[in-house]
Amino acid sequence: MAKTRTTQPSLSPTLADVSKQAGVSTATVSRCLNSPSQVSASTRDRVMAAVKDLGYAPNFGAQALAAKRTNTFGAIVPTMENAIFARGLQAFQEELGQHGITLLVASSSYDPDVEEEQIRNLVARGADALFLIGHTRTSESYEFLEKRQIPHVVAWVYDEAEPRVSVGFDNRKAMKALALEVLKQGHRKLALIAGKRDCNDRARQRYEGAMDAVAEFGLNAQDLNVIETTYSIANGGDAFERLMRSGTPPTAVMCGNDVLAAGALSRAHRMGVDVPGDVSITGFDDIEIAEIVTPRLTTVHVPHRAMGKHAATTLIAMRNDRSLGESVELEATLRLRGSLGPAPQKTA
Repeated sequence: MAKTRTTQPSLSPTLADVSKQAGVSTATVSRCLNSPSQVSASTRDRVMAAVKDLGYAPNFGAQALAAKRTNTFGAIVPTMENAIFARGLQAFQEELGQHGITLLVASSSYDPDVEEEQIRNLVARGADALFLIGHTRTSESYEFLEKRQIPHVVAWVYDEAEPRVSVGFDNRKAMKALALEVLKQGHRKLALIAGKRDCNDRARQRYEGAMDAVAEFGLNAQDLNVIETTYSIANGGDAFERLMRSGTPPTAVMCGNDVLAAGALSRAHRMGVDVPGDVSITGFDDIEIAEIVTPRLTTVHVPHRAMGKHAATTLIAMRNDRSLGESVELEATLRLRGSLGPAPQKTA
């Protein structure tokens, strides 16, 4: 008769097991896991070695019940299809990690209704605070956050007229500065490939900044040919080709971000259009693609990492101290490179 082999279920390692193996108190283990910056490097290394060796995993459910917080923050970005938000989000997560906070990330695809659902879902999953992009969203989203008293910080924008805490830069001012550079190069046949403005305050403010520069030079709004499209390299290329095949092709094409500009540059090469000899192209964001396209892209440098770090420290303070938080304005600066040149001289 065959014998039946039974296996005794293994007990999960406890905080006490970790403290015993590491030779420290349970309080030190807890501090190392929840606030690692408050523990010396040697102690932290010893504790984390014991955690790894024992296969210990904190019971975050029990911790959340005891502390009435989960040490989890949420972030909702408009897209993960390109690198626009990657650097800022990386810096945000790194700073949270220094305080033992886990990050959950979602993407809204620039859809306010999708974002509203994601806000509710992240809060339902215990997010203590939220990192959001831009001020434009449904009123229901803001009402929900206020009723639940969820701290939230808006990034990628700074607007003194907005009452909500933000960590970002003035998109309108930055695009105006870039457009003025284009105009100073003698360009008067201008075009803008913009993002959809109806639910994107960054795209709207960049459009307004370009219009401000046009007005400052005494030109009319009609002197700036605007095409709105969704952000992708292919869409940037299609918009550029449409502009260049029109009856009055521009000598300078400004783009709402570097992704659209990369598409415009690629299509220019395919069409045999010289950049910047025949037409200049500019972007906005200064993501990595701006440095590797040919010619290198004139653009606006966005302080991605500074935004992420400041947003994290602001949110942590709002969560810990129940403070109202203060908005932070960072500077966006021009990066003048080879894709912008003087307007082509008229030939007889």
